[in-house]
Amino acid sequence: MTGTAASQPPAAPLAPRVHPGLGPLLGPPPPPGPFGRAFAAFRWDGRGAAPLPTLGLVAGTGVVTAVMVVGHAPGLGVALAGLVVWAAAVPALLRRRSTLDAAAAALAVALVGAVAVRDAAWVVALCLLTALWAATVALTGARSTPAVLAAPLSWAAGALRALPWLRHGAGDAVGSRRRQVLRVGRAVALAAVVVLVFGALFASADRVFASLVPRFDLGDLPAQVVVALIVAVVAATNAQLATYPPGWSTLRAGRGRPAALVEWAIPVVALDLVVVAFVAVQATALAGGHRHVLETAGLTYAQYARQGFAQLVVATALTLVVVAVAARHAPRATARERAVVGAGLGVLCVGTLGVVASALLRMDLYVEAFGLTRLRLWVALAEAVMGVVLVLVLVAGARWRAGWLPSAVVVVLGVSVLALAAADPDALIVRHNTTADLDVPLDVRYLQGLSADAVPAVDALDEPLRSCVLDGMTVREAEDGFGWNLGRARAAEVVGTIAAPTSWPPTSCDGVDVRW
Repeated sequence: MTGTAASQPPAAPLAPRVHPGLGPLLGPPPPPGPFGRAFAAFRWDGRGAAPLPTLGLVAGTGVVTAVMVVGHAPGLGVALAGLVVWAAAVPALLRRRSTLDAAAAALAVALVGAVAVRDAAWVVALCLLTALWAATVALTGARSTPAVLAAPLSWAAGALRALPWLRHGAGDAVGSRRRQVLRVGRAVALAAVVVLVFGALFASADRVFASLVPRFDLGDLPAQVVVALIVAVVAATNAQLATYPPGWSTLRAGRGRPAALVEWAIPVVALDLVVVAFVAVQATALAGGHRHVLETAGLTYAQYARQGFAQLVVATALTLVVVAVAARHAPRATARERAVVGAGLGVLCVGTLGVVASALLRMDLYVEAFGLTRLRLWVALAEAVMGVVLVLVLVAGARWRAGWLPSAVVVVLGVSVLALAAADPDALIVRHNTTADLDVPLDVRYLQGLSADAVPAVDALDEPLRSCVLDGMTVREAEDGFGWNLGRARAAEVVGTIAAPTSWPPTSCDGVDVRW
């Protein structure tokens, strides 16, 4: 058969069009890279339906949390909610058998528990933010530095993925009656709208009819419904992420182009010499030459401390960046190169630990002169955390293995913030500022602005300072049940009733040395 389609030769594929300046306009797309493949797998993981037991557990978590949180002051209810939202994710986390993930999850629970212990808003906020980061790192199984930094964003992407997972699970739970249930639900919702609109119109038109209409006091119910729905989505996201963590959490950035040994060593050794010289000067000052330094500079101890602390904090942070960049481009092909790299970075880290010690010493001098404040405590904590991170970097460099380091940094940060909350910083401020020999008058206004955590420490002061500070403090009323908080409960034992702020200066401050 000639002239038919069967006898025609197959058509040749179209050649891609080529633009003289732009290159080919048509052609197959390039293959996805490692991150693209991980993202595609993340989108498809868990695209099935949530199991019925998980649906029940998620719904129960939402209802229980709404009852514990709504209508109560932040306290025991929030702390218990921080534990309950993990219920659906615990089995998957246990199957991982990861010590770092378990430690990060336990820290997140403990940090949220600080809401039931401390009343200071700044401490509670710091604990909750750190708990959020630790929880997302544990759920996503983050290991690399980019994955740890982006863990909250990974969790948000997991929440978008969990919504269809819940919807399909609910559809499977309804089964063949799905369409019927949806129709009944729509009819009930429409009937509720019609009854509310026309009932309100008729009640406003006739008082007799209005007297027959039942009145409902919804109270906290609308807020509880909203909170229950939000928490249910959070619990479902936790469960799905623990079961199907994102693959990019295990991706590692490729090693940078190794530099030549001389090219790498010159800037690192130069920085080593600068750091060692600075630490040597600080050691000389500690050995007895501090007076000479101060006389030469013409500064007081307080001015000397205040002038240098901020620069030392920045220097510590920059050193961590330098170490990361230098390690990425370090030559390590031979034993000689590895020895030089280890020595150069080791000296830099050890020397920077001396910088950390100097910064903390300056902060101590500053606090002794001007007193302790929340900001000074927070900055000193940040400097101390960077010092611990430097120690971890030294350990990772000695082992030439740093895969565990980013997660360990999150654990160190969580432990540090938890230790800050345990130290009761507001009470610590009161005790230090009222007993230290400061170079300035006592700032009573600042003490009066502290939280209920400071009330027991204020109660231990001598008169008339005790009454002076207590008279100007505002303490929220202590609650029982889910609104219970240790700081507010202890303050209530001292104050007895809510202390209302008075006009300044209060009469009880007569004879007290204050700064106006």
